[in-house]
Amino acid sequence: MIAQVYVNLMVKTLVLIILFSSVPLGVSLLTGLFVAVFQSVTQIQEQTLSFVPRFLGVSLSLLLFGPFIATELSGFMKLIFQLIGAIK
Repeated sequence: MIAQVYVNLMVKTLVLIILFSSVPLGVSLLTGLFVAVFQSVTQIQEQTLSFVPRFLGVSLSLLLFGPFIATELSGFMKLIFQLIGAIK
């Protein structure tokens, strides 16, 4: 019984990690792709050109999805604290 609780907790942890990291990572990948296409079309070969759009895109995605991440993380922490309180 207790092993099943730990397995479910680990699965929920891994799902939350993937969920929290997928949005900024996806935005960064798409921004990098668009900047790379723009650079190849215009033949601008500046290496530092992709950093600012990626930074802005990831910052914007964290700003937009921050409340969702905070809500999910606080719910997960409440679950952890309940499980700690249930230990005899």
